[in-house]
Amino acid sequence: MFQSILKSLFRKEKEEELKKTETKAKEIILKANEESLKIKQESERQARSVVNESIEIEKRLARKEQQIELHERELRSKDQRVEEKLRQADLTKKGYEESKEKILVKLEKIAQMTKDEARKLLLQAWEDRMKGDIAKKLRESEEEVKKQSTEKAKEILVDAMRYGSTDYTAEYTLSVVQLPNDDYKGRIIGKDGRNIRAFELATGVDVDLEEEGIIRLSSFDAVRREIARISLERLIKDGRIQPQRIEEIVKKVKHEIDQIIMKAGEDLGHRVGVFNLPVDVVRLLGYFKYRYSYGQNMITHTLEETRIGVSLAHELKADVNTVKLGCLLHDIGKVISDKEGSHVDLGVELLKKHNFPKKVIDCVAAHHEDIPFPSVESVLVYIADAVSGGRPGARHEDFEEYLKRIKTIEDTAKSHKGVRDVYALQAGRELRVMVQPNEISDDEAKILATKLKDELEKKFEVFPGQIKISVIREFRTESIAKYN
Repeated sequence: MFQSILKSLFRKEKEEELKKTETKAKEIILKANEESLKIKQESERQARSVVNESIEIEKRLARKEQQIELHERELRSKDQRVEEKLRQADLTKKGYEESKEKILVKLEKIAQMTKDEARKLLLQAWEDRMKGDIAKKLRESEEEVKKQSTEKAKEILVDAMRYGSTDYTAEYTLSVVQLPNDDYKGRIIGKDGRNIRAFELATGVDVDLEEEGIIRLSSFDAVRREIARISLERLIKDGRIQPQRIEEIVKKVKHEIDQIIMKAGEDLGHRVGVFNLPVDVVRLLGYFKYRYSYGQNMITHTLEETRIGVSLAHELKADVNTVKLGCLLHDIGKVISDKEGSHVDLGVELLKKHNFPKKVIDCVAAHHEDIPFPSVESVLVYIADAVSGGRPGARHEDFEEYLKRIKTIEDTAKSHKGVRDVYALQAGRELRVMVQPNEISDDEAKILATKLKDELEKKFEVFPGQIKISVIREFRTESIAKYN
């Protein structure tokens, strides 16, 4: 009985374990089914997403294909329109050509001449028309030449009767320095030409070493030429010819020439009986010593004119002092080099600046008949100037144009920023421009040369030969070694 009870208990335990096992199996199966369902649902979702994306891509591709097809149709339409316009243009051109030929045929029938004959007739008509204009111009030119030749012949005849065929040009444009021997030429030139180059840059003159035993200094500025002559003579006497010494001598001579100019101005005023003039005016009068007007030295001309004017004033009982001042100062504008304008306007401006009497200013303003004569004194100044300058032998050559050209060339260069010194050489055919190295670079120096070329070409429509422009930029450094 005990065994049966044990068996019964054992069987119950087995049944319970079996039930538990079955329950766990069912739970596992249920869980597996749930997982399987989730996986299936996720797969279906992903599949639907892929399908939807595929459908969207297909739609976009379809739209693109539609757009491409639309563009192709538009391009085909444009090509057709272009071809149609070209056909119409060809037809129009062909129609014009046919109309032109018909018109030409009709014109040939009407005019009874061919196309070449009509062209020839037209050219002949223009030629006949131009002949009249050409003949008119020739007659005017001949009359002008006759007029000028008559006046020139009178001048030549007067000079020939008075002085023969002597030419005085070189006397006023050249200075000559005698050399002890020709060995000095090599020393003046220096190694690689550095001495002569430094001399020309410092003085602004052109040095000619061609002739044996002498050196010619050429410049239309008499002050520069005198400075160069004295400097060169001192350098030859000193014997130390080198760039630094050249600059020292030239600087010293310039200072001495300034004193000579001041003394010459005072002397000129004293000789005509005028005292206590402003310092600026006295200095400008001193420049008359080195200034020539048509080959006539301005101190000589001023003295002569003043004596004539004063004598006339005494005879006519006019204001002698006004005439004296008018004659002394009438040409002072010719030596004002830092401003532009006619010498009459510059002289009037200077006298107004220093508060000279109005009657004196009027004499200066009217001495070339730029204004009507305002007084008897102004007429006397005009007559004295004309007698002194117009008498036979007083003037030889027209240098006013040369000096005007030189001043115009130099003023053009001086107007640019950074320019230190300017020298016009060889009658204005060479322009040397020294610039400040700290203000103008090498590239800017090249640009400046081009600008000057363009400006000078505009200022001189006609110029004999050419103007060589040299822009010089020189940078120097110095140091001093001291010995204990």
